[in-house]
Amino acid sequence: MATSEEQPRNLSQYKRYRNADEGCKTFTSIDQNKVEASIERIYDRYEQLAALDPTLPKLHRTDHARYLQVALERLSSSYECLDSSRPWMVYWILNAASVLNLRFADELLNRVVDFLIKCRSPIGGFGGGPGQDPHLATTYAAVNALCIIGTDRALDAIDRTSLKQFLAAVRESNGAYRMHVGGELDVRGAYCAISSAKLASFTPEDELKLFQGTAAWIAECQTYEGGFGGAPDLEAHGGYSFCAAAALMILGGEERCDLHALLRWTVNRQMAYEGGFQGRTNKLVDGCYSFWQGALVPIVQSLIARKEHRQDILNVSLFNRLALQEYVLICCQKPTGGLIDKPGKPADLYHTCYTLSGLSVAQHCETHSLPLVLGDEQTNELLPTHPVHNIPPKAALDAYRYFLQLDQPASAAEGQQCNGKGQAAFKAAVPENGSEKLSSRSSEAGTSSSSSSSECTSTQPSEDQSMRS
Repeated sequence: MATSEEQPRNLSQYKRYRNADEGCKTFTSIDQNKVEASIERIYDRYEQLAALDPTLPKLHRTDHARYLQVALERLSSSYECLDSSRPWMVYWILNAASVLNLRFADELLNRVVDFLIKCRSPIGGFGGGPGQDPHLATTYAAVNALCIIGTDRALDAIDRTSLKQFLAAVRESNGAYRMHVGGELDVRGAYCAISSAKLASFTPEDELKLFQGTAAWIAECQTYEGGFGGAPDLEAHGGYSFCAAAALMILGGEERCDLHALLRWTVNRQMAYEGGFQGRTNKLVDGCYSFWQGALVPIVQSLIARKEHRQDILNVSLFNRLALQEYVLICCQKPTGGLIDKPGKPADLYHTCYTLSGLSVAQHCETHSLPLVLGDEQTNELLPTHPVHNIPPKAALDAYRYFLQLDQPASAAEGQQCNGKGQAAFKAAVPENGSEKLSSRSSEAGTSSSSSSSECTSTQPSEDQSMRS
């Protein structure tokens, strides 16, 4: 295990942090007590087993790899209800496989590209399946999946011209984004649009046009608690807060927000006994928030460092990284493969992706030091994931550089210069604390643009539910 002041918890001692309803039971406290009781049984059993086997806990890597392989080749009929989320399922599988260091056969990945091309809409963006209307959530999922595959054919499947047209069609005059034409308006739309545009290396002019006013609208979504709701005046929520902070990490505009209130709200979503994160105040622990909240912490640290010129805040972990790994490895793995929300729940692709992503963030979010891995490093260590895009860091950088070179193909020398710019923009994709400042090409070239775009460049298994639970 890497040298660190952090040590695994004594789980027996942590029982004092169990919920105390003070004799006033509510539906919320009853549910919380039930979850804690089930987790207590699992932790008690684990401590007995760990006394006999010091290599525990173990990541069931082979089982999860088999689960993902089977799912990518043929889904069971239980997934029929997600017919409008098929690019999501492709992305969840590919990203979970990437952190496990699992590479699928080229022939299978080519078939995946063929399928995603069929999901591409003639009017721009990607729908939930062939012939379906384009949607920002499935567009984000498809772009991420194609970037993970990373071949020229996969990246060429991202039609940037029609993508720009689609983003313009769902943009509101104040910079907010609807999820589809005539659809709901929330901060997921802004994040999905900004993330997709960044990976596709839109020009500074396109960014300025598309995201004028977006940072200001996102800032309006911050609540009195410190987190962000889906839209102004809605409840603070982990998925929406991630979308808001990740969008600002790319876009700039963090000076409009109370970052210290956001950080305080986020770190207090880690459950004292369970070790995992909840999505909202007074809600239950959920494995998917291992990423939505776990990645949010280093992103907010980077925003504070950028806003206040305080690099010292990047030098310390502000959530219990080992406690999160305990929850994931001990409570969230199915012996047959796949990961879960909480004990008693079935495995699904969504929770497999985001729970593994959160485990990766917990291990790698301090890039100035060695990974912090609970248990045996060779067995349990995952590959890093990009905390803002949630794809492999190299995949994000390679996609950005690929599209940048398409725009500037004049000479090999210029191509090399583009590579350097792409490297600088992504800052090796994961700087000091696992997040990054994504500089725009306009600022790299010494040109100016407005403050709202000067730095421009996740559910229960449906995309419409993905950040709301």
